[in-house]
Amino acid sequence: MKEITAYTCEKCGKSIGTMTCGKCDKELKHSTLTTGDGETVHVSECPDGHGKVKSPMCCGQDMSCAV
Repeated sequence: MKEITAYTCEKCGKSIGTMTCGKCDKELKHSTLTTGDGETVHVSECPDGHGKVKSPMCCGQDMSCAV
């Protein structure tokens, strides 16, 4: 069974399924970045290194992803 990366809003429960890279069509994988001031930012990134995007937002906050 294929693992699906799903982001979920902790406030309202809304969720988003898989997102894919526009260049290679591979599923984006969940990751985090740490900013210079120590803040953690959730991102989805291409496994082939084609880039990354900030995680989706809902209800004014980042949606979370259990991996």
